[in-house]
Amino acid sequence: MSGLVLKLAPNERVLINGAVIENGEKRSKISIKTPNVNVLRLKDAIHPDSATTPVTRACYVAQLILSGDADPREGGRQLLLAIEQLSQVFDDRDSRNLLACATRHAVDGNAYQAMRSLRELLPRESRLFAARRQ
Repeated sequence: MSGLVLKLAPNERVLINGAVIENGEKRSKISIKTPNVNVLRLKDAIHPDSATTPVTRACYVAQLILSGDADPREGGRQLLLAIEQLSQVFDDRDSRNLLACATRHAVDGNAYQAMRSLRELLPRESRLFAARRQ
């Protein structure tokens, strides 16, 4: 098993199993060999006050699972529910593919990959809200 390889920018922070790790002044690469480790780049983290839209709330649930702040089973259930609700709104082919991918990852217990798929919906969600305001 090759594990997860993180390429970190200078001074970049990452959360690994609840511990915040900060890179030094040079770029570096970290290999994580242990399976099922919760990893979250803090630059990708969503502040609770910023989780104000359906997609950001779904991403936030995935983030809580990754940070260890949510029980994986209950968080996974909430994540699947959030994805189901998003599927009621996003009906284009590309969005459906992203939601299907997020669902597969959530069912497999891979909150990070589910969050990555969901984050790709953020620009689409912004466009929907912008069109609604006009």
